[in-house]
Amino acid sequence: MTEQHLPPQLEVSPEAPDRNLALELVRVTEAAALASARWVGRGDKNGADGAAVRAMRTLVHTVSMNGVVVIGEGEKDEAPMLYNGERIGDGTGPECDVAVDPVDGTTLTAKGMPNAVSVLAAADRGTMYDPSAVFYMDKLVAGPEAAEFVDITAPPAVNIRRVAKAKGVAVENVTVVVLDRPRHEDLARQIRETGARIKFIADGDVAGAIMAAREGTGVDLLLGIGGTPEGIITACAMACMGGTIQGRLWPKDDAERRRALDAGHDLDRVLHTGDLVSGDNVFFVATGITDGELLRGVRYRAETATTSSLVMRSKSGTIREIDSVHRLSKLRAYSAIDFDRAN
Repeated sequence: MTEQHLPPQLEVSPEAPDRNLALELVRVTEAAALASARWVGRGDKNGADGAAVRAMRTLVHTVSMNGVVVIGEGEKDEAPMLYNGERIGDGTGPECDVAVDPVDGTTLTAKGMPNAVSVLAAADRGTMYDPSAVFYMDKLVAGPEAAEFVDITAPPAVNIRRVAKAKGVAVENVTVVVLDRPRHEDLARQIRETGARIKFIADGDVAGAIMAAREGTGVDLLLGIGGTPEGIITACAMACMGGTIQGRLWPKDDAERRRALDAGHDLDRVLHTGDLVSGDNVFFVATGITDGELLRGVRYRAETATTSSLVMRSKSGTIREIDSVHRLSKLRAYSAIDFDRAN
């Protein structure tokens, strides 16, 4: 296990989530990744997601917190597990807002493609932005070196040049991660005109955003329109990493635009990291399901399984990389989750 330390900040109050919470939360994403990994390459994204949701829901209720799902699988009637507003945790710990994505990249999992992860974030109660009226957001994500120089209202070419200057590289060496969608055809053209490179991803823009902010991934910037819930989860990661996310709500049609305006949203407002998750006590955990630039995927062997996770906390600035070996005989004996097969 390796650790990266950024400058420490103030100690938490006794009522706030403490440093032990992160290591409790990683058990939850490990369980979700172990369950969904049985579905990798099987062509059934709903099966993969359902297995991860069941595992995550079982484990998250053992965590010492009094959590409310702010970013979940949908409304209660649409998603009976991990729905928005659901109370989670064992009820004995601190009051927390919680964002979950049991599988960020269900299509990636179903097709056996890279960078599917299970993610969970937590913060003090009342600090996460509620984007319920608008499902999509135009996003920009950059790492600590370029965080203060980028601006989502500027053209892509300007931001690419700023990132290149901040990182001390040529524009041609900048790589931008973009969701592979028809709506991004013009964005891709503008990026290519600068000489920068594009890494298209089929799904999973939380992993893509973290790659843009993390050294050694080969990615320098994320641009384009993706899910607003994923934007809040990304903001939790950026709060821990010192990177930035900037976003503007992007209604997909007139009906959604009207709902957004009725809900009081300013569609011209640029939302920054601190708007999406405020406060300085934020936790983010992710466990790899399939191999990728960010994390290794789950490996099942005869008697063991291995997982690779990131665990971050904003207050300390610590980023942990945790590789775990799980003995299947112990999981069978003591776990409420069946990791032996896809079911």
